[in-house]
Amino acid sequence: MLEVKNLSKVYEGKVPHRALTDINLSIEKGEFVGIMGPSGSGKTTLLNMIATIDEPTTGEILINGKNPHTLGKNDLAKFRRREMGFVFQDFNLLNTLTLEENIVLPLTLDNTKVKEMEEKAYAIAQKLGIAEILNKRTFEISGGQAQRVAIARAMIHEPSLVLADEPTGNLDSKASKDVMEMLSRLNKEEEATMMLVTHEAQAASYCDRVIFIRDGKQYAEIHRGDSQKVFFQKIIDTLSLLGGNDNDFSEVRI
Repeated sequence: MLEVKNLSKVYEGKVPHRALTDINLSIEKGEFVGIMGPSGSGKTTLLNMIATIDEPTTGEILINGKNPHTLGKNDLAKFRRREMGFVFQDFNLLNTLTLEENIVLPLTLDNTKVKEMEEKAYAIAQKLGIAEILNKRTFEISGGQAQRVAIARAMIHEPSLVLADEPTGNLDSKASKDVMEMLSRLNKEEEATMMLVTHEAQAASYCDRVIFIRDGKQYAEIHRGDSQKVFFQKIIDTLSLLGGNDNDFSEVRI
């Protein structure tokens, strides 16, 4: 479903900086894959290139066999709108809109009929436990609720790939757990393909596997297996070997 082939990124300047070197990975339909690494390791650069926010220097990215980086401006905008869903640390909700209006935004841009938008918004809101607050605005809800709204917006158009960038970064431990359980449930029930960039071992433990990046290169990959608890400990062990500064990874949340 997602293929990354020999991907490299060099930022030009007085002193060129190589952010990624020869990254190769694939994500199958319905997989939930985590990306971890110290600050500056290149994980956000990788996500930004898959999201078409940034351009690769060399290599290729294929989503359902299509390279979005070869598309023209209008076709690329349509591709991102229809094929991708995005969940960010800062929620990126519009304060001037109701929660329902935020959720249906991807459908509005595709001129979907109002009745269909309302039905889809209510259906996804029910699954995420926010159906009762759809008429509220962003300043009337908690961070955990805001992230559920962001997830609903990312999922409402049934994208091929959901990209989540530190989705629990601004949440307390209970809200973080709730959000990750919801993402995990949507991954299984909707067969949604997801890629998660995170500093948090607890969040990563909900994935099927985790790919670790260090200094712009792939460092290790571990698979979940049957036990989330065992997987969590494997992630902690790998992070300890990975190194980095004390502030690179969030405190363990149990």
